[in-house]
Amino acid sequence: MSATQTDPTTADPTPAAGPRLKRPTRSSDLLVTALAVVVALVIGGVLIALADQRTRSAAGYFFQWPFDTFTYGAEAAWHGYVALFQGAIFNPRTAANGTLVGYLGPLSETLTNATPLILGGLSVGLAFRAGLFNIGGQGQIVLGAIFGGYVGFAWDLPPVLHLLVAVLAAALGGALWGGLVGWLKARTGAHEVITTIMLNYVATALLAYLLSVKWFQAPPFGQAISRPVDKSAQLPPLLGSTMRVHAGLILALLAAWAVWWLLERSVLGFRLKAVGANQFASRTAGMDVGRSIIVVMVVAGALAGLAGACQAVGTNTQITQDIDAGIGFDAITVALLGRAKPGGIVWAGLLFGALHAGGVQLQSVTGTPIDLVQVIQSLIVLFIAAPAVVRAIFRIKASGAGVGQALAKGWNG
Repeated sequence: MSATQTDPTTADPTPAAGPRLKRPTRSSDLLVTALAVVVALVIGGVLIALADQRTRSAAGYFFQWPFDTFTYGAEAAWHGYVALFQGAIFNPRTAANGTLVGYLGPLSETLTNATPLILGGLSVGLAFRAGLFNIGGQGQIVLGAIFGGYVGFAWDLPPVLHLLVAVLAAALGGALWGGLVGWLKARTGAHEVITTIMLNYVATALLAYLLSVKWFQAPPFGQAISRPVDKSAQLPPLLGSTMRVHAGLILALLAAWAVWWLLERSVLGFRLKAVGANQFASRTAGMDVGRSIIVVMVVAGALAGLAGACQAVGTNTQITQDIDAGIGFDAITVALLGRAKPGGIVWAGLLFGALHAGGVQLQSVTGTPIDLVQVIQSLIVLFIAAPAVVRAIFRIKASGAGVGQALAKGWNG
């Protein structure tokens, strides 16, 4: 054997390629997400301290006695987060009366707020996985509430059938509104961000009109509020009539499982993710990209419509102009925090539901503006979208792509 030849039995099988790219690990993603929440809560604590009157007064003589400023600020932040926990999870003061409402009342409010957020987050997350940005959750929720609420108060059906038809009608309303966006995208190339935002305005204007006509408006026709939904069409309470959490929570969890199965176990889900990863390659492989876009927007709209059903025939029994309660836009942050995955969206929805429920207690006990909850939510998403900042703060070595890159690739990581 010549000196220039290599014995194949002793050759190194490892190819002489460049440095290998590390794939992002699940544990690393979870760690960065958890630390992003911690950083957001720390900054939120600073803001609570700044809103405290004693802390601001002590800051006036900070250079003479700085200890007071830090002490009062820490106490304000501590009491603020204790109030947030008591309003969202458990309040020993209300539990002292020994009633079920006292024990589970705060948790009931968390679950009630989380239910439509989970459904809305699933809607946004599913579109993300297909490479689309569904910013039209507000309009789809409004259409779902209109369809479901109208069936609830205008149709006379047997109890179980009435509820089923109302929920299906809400899903149909959202599906029509989302499907219109998909059709415009597939047939005309209209960008889904523009069409969804414009359809949000159309939906809210349509609701305003309906709340002014007598066949939709509640008598004596002096206020912009719909007729009440019949008892037979209302989602039943899960913990008794004294607490607001209703069967919509079960519907949201079933929807999360259905979306997981669709994405991970079905041929349709594979096609949707393939289209989200690369439309040109999918078209070359023989996939109908336009049809996939329409299908994913129909399903996403139906999920948002179910969130509207939870609002119209669950949490509320009458439709008002603010029936969407900002859920359509909060759902975007829920999907971001959950990394567009059904399991993550459920946990993110529960977290945001807890923040919403606890924010009321935070304001009533400490006087801190409830808008601070929105600030904390925004900070959480900000740090998750910029994982390099979190890694720099905690000196964590980078192990893969961040959320921004995942967004660019259609959330298929």
